[in-house]
Amino acid sequence: MADSPQRSVWDSVIVLTREAQEKGSDPLLWAMQLSSYLNSAEASVSLPSVELSDVLVSYICWDNNVPIMWKFLDKALVLNIVPPMLVLALLSIRVIPSRHFQPAAYRLFMELLKRHAFMSLKSQLHAMNYQRVMQSIDTVLRLSQIFGLQTSEAGTIVVEFIFSIVWQLLDASLDDEGLLELTSEKKFRWEDTPQDMEVGAHDSNDEKQTEHLERVQKFNTVMAIELIGQFLKNKVTSKILYLARQYMSAHWEGFTQRLLLLGANSSALRNTKVITPEELLKLTSNIQMASLDCKLKSRRKFHDTLTMGPLASSASLCNEACRSALWLPLDFFLEDAVETTDLITRSTIESITVLVKVSRATNYTTWHDTFLGLWIAALRVVQRDRDPIEAPRPRLDPRLCLLLSITTLVVADLIEEDESALRDETQYGSSNQWKEKRVPGKCRHGLVSSLQMLGDFQGLLIPPQSTVYAANQAAAKAMFFISGVDVGNANSECVLMKDMPTNCSGNMRHLIVEACIARNLLDTSAYFWPGYVNGNISEKPQGLSSKVPGWTSFMQGASFTQVMISALVSSPASRLEELEKIFEIAVNGSNDEKISVAMILCGASLIWGWNIQEHTAAFIIKLLSPPAPADYSGSDSHLIGYAPLLNVLIVGISSFDRLRIFSQHGLVPQLACSLMTICEVFGSCVPDVVWPAVKGKRITAHDVFSNAFILFLRMWRFNHPPIEHRAGDTYPVQSPLTPDYLLLIRNSHLGSPENGHWVQSKRRLSAVANSATADPIFLKSFPKLEVWFLQHRACIVSTLSEPVQGTPVHQIVDNLLKIMFRNTYEGSQSRNSVTSESSGFSGPKNDDTFPRLNDPAWNILEAIPFVAEASLKACSHGKISPRELATGLRILCDCLPASLASITSYLSAEVTRGVWKSVSMNGTDWPSPDANLSNFVEGMKKIVAFAGLDVPSVTSAGSSTPTLPLPLAALVTLTLTYKVGDHHLLLAGPALESLSSGCPWPCMPIVASLWTQKAKRWHDFFVIRASRTVILQNPNCVVKLLESCFTAILVLNASPVSSEGGVGVLLGHGIKPQFCGWSPWIIFLLVRQEIRETILITEKIVSLLMDSVKTIAFSGLPRERSEKLKTTKNTMRSGQVSLAAALTRVKLVASVGASLSWLCGGIGLIQSLFREVLPSWFVSAHSSELEGRSEGMIEILRGSALAYLAFTCGAFVWGIDSTSMAPNWRRRILGSHMEFIARALDGKISLGCDRATWHAYVLQFLSLMMNSAPTWLLETDVDVLKRLSRGLMQWNEGELALALLGIGGFATMGAVAELIIEKES
Repeated sequence: MADSPQRSVWDSVIVLTREAQEKGSDPLLWAMQLSSYLNSAEASVSLPSVELSDVLVSYICWDNNVPIMWKFLDKALVLNIVPPMLVLALLSIRVIPSRHFQPAAYRLFMELLKRHAFMSLKSQLHAMNYQRVMQSIDTVLRLSQIFGLQTSEAGTIVVEFIFSIVWQLLDASLDDEGLLELTSEKKFRWEDTPQDMEVGAHDSNDEKQTEHLERVQKFNTVMAIELIGQFLKNKVTSKILYLARQYMSAHWEGFTQRLLLLGANSSALRNTKVITPEELLKLTSNIQMASLDCKLKSRRKFHDTLTMGPLASSASLCNEACRSALWLPLDFFLEDAVETTDLITRSTIESITVLVKVSRATNYTTWHDTFLGLWIAALRVVQRDRDPIEAPRPRLDPRLCLLLSITTLVVADLIEEDESALRDETQYGSSNQWKEKRVPGKCRHGLVSSLQMLGDFQGLLIPPQSTVYAANQAAAKAMFFISGVDVGNANSECVLMKDMPTNCSGNMRHLIVEACIARNLLDTSAYFWPGYVNGNISEKPQGLSSKVPGWTSFMQGASFTQVMISALVSSPASRLEELEKIFEIAVNGSNDEKISVAMILCGASLIWGWNIQEHTAAFIIKLLSPPAPADYSGSDSHLIGYAPLLNVLIVGISSFDRLRIFSQHGLVPQLACSLMTICEVFGSCVPDVVWPAVKGKRITAHDVFSNAFILFLRMWRFNHPPIEHRAGDTYPVQSPLTPDYLLLIRNSHLGSPENGHWVQSKRRLSAVANSATADPIFLKSFPKLEVWFLQHRACIVSTLSEPVQGTPVHQIVDNLLKIMFRNTYEGSQSRNSVTSESSGFSGPKNDDTFPRLNDPAWNILEAIPFVAEASLKACSHGKISPRELATGLRILCDCLPASLASITSYLSAEVTRGVWKSVSMNGTDWPSPDANLSNFVEGMKKIVAFAGLDVPSVTSAGSSTPTLPLPLAALVTLTLTYKVGDHHLLLAGPALESLSSGCPWPCMPIVASLWTQKAKRWHDFFVIRASRTVILQNPNCVVKLLESCFTAILVLNASPVSSEGGVGVLLGHGIKPQFCGWSPWIIFLLVRQEIRETILITEKIVSLLMDSVKTIAFSGLPRERSEKLKTTKNTMRSGQVSLAAALTRVKLVASVGASLSWLCGGIGLIQSLFREVLPSWFVSAHSSELEGRSEGMIEILRGSALAYLAFTCGAFVWGIDSTSMAPNWRRRILGSHMEFIARALDGKISLGCDRATWHAYVLQFLSLMMNSAPTWLLETDVDVLKRLSRGLMQWNEGELALALLGIGGFATMGAVAELIIEKES
């Protein structure tokens, strides 16, 4: 009974309508009377009324289906008494199924569609009961049930409504012409049963009436088809239908098939003059939402001036300048990758791939320009080290690896990804209309054209001396091929250049092409490129023979003799099949053959086998984790039986350059995992078994453990100052501090190597990770290693507590001290002199013999810190001399080389505690640096002068003798006992450098001077490393260095540069002897790993960027005019400075600032930029704003610069697509920044910056995301996207607002539809 009052209202409406109908009242008068009654207190019905819609439609269908009632209904729609869309929905389910019996009603229904389906959409969005109306439509048309979209969002229902109306008209037209049977469903998609009428009510035998009915029906069919065309052509409805196409693709496919069927077979369509079959078919295939094109009309006003074309700019810079400028971030990263002292846990292939994608997306370059820029940047890396200084760390081979192996693999991944995406788009269609339309073969063709053009850069193609032979071999191979000379089974490795034409000389391009051919990126047609080889050869050279030992003869079945082994060690393999055959010998051969294979794999194939380098490294890791034999039944680990093989492999890859190759290929985590297993096994063994080794040597479990342990420690930041381990410090992602991180990275590579969504490099890493075990591995899997690591950390954070007397550790300490200080025990001093006073340890009780180290290595390492403490205290108290201390520590390291690690760890921790007195480096007790210290400092001054810095004095007031803290003096003296080039120094050397650089000045130059006296040929290297301390120990120097970097980029940016690359101005031409040709950027790359004040660095980079913007804005003007502009409002109107040119330069400077930020702090610094630095900058007032300036050039440039900085920083760290390395970080950090922008647009945050600056930042940042990183928007909260769009609409940026919502996917479809209606209606 609760509905009875409302029912009486509708009864009154029916009475009112019937009376007006009977009187033939004017429709307007009826509508006014009806509206007045509904608004009266008696009825109190809010308009437009949902219930009234159903009342009126039910009244008309079909008892009152007369013309005047349709006029009444039309007037009710015009005066907004009833919601038009709901009325049309109610009519559609009644009229369309009854069209054959009520053709007049069908025609009138379509007339209402013409009037109200297009023009009244906007007004309906603002109706008070809009949401309720849409839900009623959903119920009436059963939209959720038919389309399967479980949503109550009004905008989504609008899309479904329009789609359903057009589809009903389409099905009706097909049915009217007998074509519905030709569809796959063979029936009406919508309900086709007439409602509320008797089917036979209008049957008639009158032929004239029947003919008239048929004519009307044909007319209606034509009208329906014309109406379909109008829906497809209309600016608003066509865009809404495009949304249906994008997000309801399963239904759209069936809809399209029916449209095509209609266009091809409809006779009614051929009779209409409004639309032709061809036009309908074109509309069917080309329906698109023009406003969602990435080239938005409203952004052309602003964004077109920002866009830099492929290797050319609106700033009128020359092509070479632009080419260099576009790829500066890549140059910085490549140089840093080979200069960094840390091993990179993440594959360099992956990092470069991300950089290339970012640069290509933000600079809008073609594949040709992309690949050309990549090759040029990689070639410059090699050319910077053509004349390197002598150093303990060879750098040329890692640089060649970067060019010929890593870069080639990057290209392979990019091509594979592009071709895979093309296949997916062909099969499933593109789900993102903003992506560049892919053209088959375009990417691969870009590679070919880039390599052809690379021949024009002869200065970059000169091969280093070590690669001349390989380059000549590559050129000779091409000459043989194009000359048609059949070398048969001859060994091409023995070709002598004296047998070749004089013009057959190779360069770096020949090596690059061969690397691409080996990986199926090119074919041998490359040999026929113009100018690739000069001349030809008419006959087979005499030097070619199939009997010469080498890979060719080995593959032909030659014996595996010692001569053959030596040949294979010294020459690299060229094909994977060669490695597979040699690996088979390692698996099935004898012990001696296994060792020979290990030597071969660690030889030239690893260093110079660029075409198969990644496979060589993978085979080595597999051999380091050999499976247990099928018949093995021992209680000990099966690895013990492989000790000689494992030791050869470990020693073979221990050199700096070889380990760097593993790092560049991203194999450090997998290698570390294998070494952990070896350490765990051999560190638990008593050294009672002796194995023969190479060159007649013999090894024990201690030797295998020590080599593996020291190599393992070099893979993480073990060697860095203990201050870096303090709680709460943010560590750079590229340089983790613990072995746990290595295992986490290794575990992340687990998965199916056949994953179709992974590129080849990821599948390869997965295969290596799965080769040992497919299960995750954690530090707890290595209990002995975990105990040592915990002790290592405990030693860093606190002083040692003495071991309990009588325990095994105490006994080992006493035994070690006896071995170390034999002369002290046997001399006149009490045998307790070292231990009793120094540490409380008791000396030997009864015998004078000195036991050997027969304890497991882990037990000995546990005792080392106590031994080191006792020794240091004894020296401090004068019980032993400094020479005896150094000798004793060296004896300990000789007994167990792994002891060097624990000694280094302990002494480093003690230095940072600052409790030990300093000792005089006077040349009597301790070595003296005086012989070359002054000259050493002069060299440092030359280097830091390039960054505009000074070197502090190395002498303190009142003292002329250099001093060092006792633990540091002990460590440097211990390292001086090793021979120059000893591989143990690869662990102790970096640790000593890091520790010295963290000590007060002038510890570092003193330590470096001491080592320079021992290794004079490394003088320049030590000067360079010591110079870093000047900057790192003074925050002001770091800031000054950054200023010098920005100054250098502005100088480069202001004028054209030579074809050798403007990067020479920024990166110099490598680290040269005599410290000439340096640049602040080279110095920055040397120190960037140790910069810890990352928040301050970020703020300074933003500040320097803003200063650079001001410099750019006023550059190129006469001085007096520039001064005048500084006080003039609206500098943009001056016309003296091109905004486009300035924006080009700003973009470059911003990309350099982003490179600085990324290299300094990685993801931690980028997080602070988005969450702290940028929000703080925007809410703060700045000097130019306080001067009352208007919307001038500087304000726009500032906003654009910050947008480029923010976007590029994020892109470097997170990537721009779904293959992100850190999706969770990206979603969280970017989400918070987008929320900040949305709140500011909502007016909930008060901004202090200039309005034009904020406007430019928002537009440019969102445009960059939409054009270059649409995945970021897909990860953004839908509510945030809607708020951003509303804010943009208030700025009259409707096109950008529409595109922003449209890229949000299905979740924003409804909001996009509403925005389309709002904007276009």
